[in-house]
Amino acid sequence: MPFQLEGHLATREAPLGDHCPISRSLDVVGTRTAMLLVREAFYGASRFDDLVQRVGVTEAVAAQRLRQLVEAGVLAKEAYREPGQRTRQRYVLTEAGHDLLPIVVAFLDWGNRHTPAPTAARPELSHAGCGESVRAVVRCAGGHDVPEEDVVVRAPRRAR
Repeated sequence: MPFQLEGHLATREAPLGDHCPISRSLDVVGTRTAMLLVREAFYGASRFDDLVQRVGVTEAVAAQRLRQLVEAGVLAKEAYREPGQRTRQRYVLTEAGHDLLPIVVAFLDWGNRHTPAPTAARPELSHAGCGESVRAVVRCAGGHDVPEEDVVVRAPRRAR
């Protein structure tokens, strides 16, 4: 069942285009490589060489996407130095990057349920505190799980 639309959203004929927050989000993390780099950052990879190898892309592609993720504020460069080596840069998640956790969890969960793969290729997330599965859910600020048909999309305040 679709979302409920209120105000001018219910009758609009023109697409939101670049004004849509989904479109703006996809501009930042809407490529396969960008999402896989973010995934690897959550998995603990931070060095350029490790990210390239774990994502399986060329150094040029990784460099371009990492630059975009840094410019967008999803990742930050941080200097580090291993003993006897020169100072290098690693990539770490920023607050905006950590805010992508529900999206990464949702993609992983959706992929496990809806895309064919051997069982061995289906990673599972669990809560370290109790061992139960971790899932992405839609919940209101009051703490209630919200089914799709109860989601209301309102026009931005300035457009109401």
